[in-house]
Amino acid sequence: MSVRVNLDEPRWDQSTYNGRAQHFFSTTNPLNLLCSSSELDEAKELVTKYKQGVEIPGLTEDKIWRAKQLYDSAFHPDTGEKMLLIGRMSAQVPMNMTITGCMMTFYKTTPAVVFWQWINQSFNAVVNYTNRSGDSPITVKQLGTSYVLATGGALVTALGLNSLVKTAPALIGRFVPFAAVAAANCVNIPMMRMKEIQEGIPVVDANGNKLGESKVAAKTGIIAVVLSRIGMASPGMVIPPLVMNTLERKKVLAKIPWANAPLQVLLCGFCLTFATPMCCALFPQKASIAVADLEPELKAKIEAMPNAPTTVYYNKGL
Repeated sequence: MSVRVNLDEPRWDQSTYNGRAQHFFSTTNPLNLLCSSSELDEAKELVTKYKQGVEIPGLTEDKIWRAKQLYDSAFHPDTGEKMLLIGRMSAQVPMNMTITGCMMTFYKTTPAVVFWQWINQSFNAVVNYTNRSGDSPITVKQLGTSYVLATGGALVTALGLNSLVKTAPALIGRFVPFAAVAAANCVNIPMMRMKEIQEGIPVVDANGNKLGESKVAAKTGIIAVVLSRIGMASPGMVIPPLVMNTLERKKVLAKIPWANAPLQVLLCGFCLTFATPMCCALFPQKASIAVADLEPELKAKIEAMPNAPTTVYYNKGL
């Protein structure tokens, strides 16, 4: 390969929504989960050697980008560690379609609501831990507190709304799981990343040189992640209820009651296949913030540097 490519950046322009969407369609591709551990390690080795300038015989541009996409899908961008399988963004579609489909099928009885909200928040806790920003370790206490509060928030929302909508049209009841998921995301993500809020996350200049730790950047990044996650859940939790309610009114489900759960899982899967990468792409993962908007002490420190940048960058997490 005569022309070297910059593997420190994704293949597509991340300053545009289109470029970010293409990047996340490749990294959230569920087929990435089928790669063996040795294939992932080979991809990491290839990327590492290429970055070090090692000549690799027979290497093509497509091959190095494929290795980079596999590397991005399985290894944490800051720590370099291999992420938990179900915590990877490529696991979002198969995991969420199953959990969400079942949440929306079994939403009428208290035991079913408790079970599926617990399953969902357990999965969310794994995803949030796996995709945390920076190399901040999360304590067992913080993990447990976040998990309990998010699960509690989801259950209170779901059970409370279920009791309120008993006399409302059937369609309204179908949207209760979505409200519970949105409420839980607003609790789970900030709690899981509380250490970042308290201590800040690394901010760097355009060349990747670390300039300090910012709490303001951490909070901004977490808000963006919460909005992305709610957006990600929206199509899969709004469109299927509309479809299922129509089928119920037309007595289709009465004829084939066994199809209820599989149909909702498939509908969720279809929505999530597009919603997951498209909502991950709403905000750049390598986010930027003006130095003027940082906390006063960090702002003063950066402005005192020679050739001080006016903008700094940070990994907002997913």
